[in-house]
Amino acid sequence: MNVRQNKEHKMESMYCDREREHDVAVQRAKEGILSNENIEKVCKIFQLLSEPSRFKIVYALLKGEMCVYHITEVCGGTVSGVSHQLRVLRDNGIVKAKRYGKNVEYSLADAHVCEMVELGIEHLYCGK
Repeated sequence: MNVRQNKEHKMESMYCDREREHDVAVQRAKEGILSNENIEKVCKIFQLLSEPSRFKIVYALLKGEMCVYHITEVCGGTVSGVSHQLRVLRDNGIVKAKRYGKNVEYSLADAHVCEMVELGIEHLYCGK
C-alpha cells in the first residue's frame, strides 16, 4: 500500500471499524437492489396501507370476505366513503371484488397482503 492509499484507508477506518464485514453486506445489497420502478411500486403499496381508513378496511378483510355495508359496520364512516377507499384499494391490487347478484363482496387480493398487515401488527409488540 502506498502512502496515499494508506492515508485513504486510515480515513475510511475512522468512519467504520467493521469495514470488511460491511463491504460484504454492501456488495450483497448492490447485487440485490431493486430497480427504481419496482421500489416506487413497493412504496405505493405501503403508502396505500398507511392511510388509516384503508388500513382498517384491509384489517377487517383479514377476517373474511364482506360487502361494503358490513365493512362500514366494522370500520365506521359512511358507505360512500368506504366505497371510495375500496375502489382505491381495488384499483391498486390490494383487494378484489366479486359480484353475487346485487351485492359485491370484497376480499384481500392475495396472501401477501395478509402477511404484510399481520407482520405490521406483530411489529407493534416486538421488543417492548
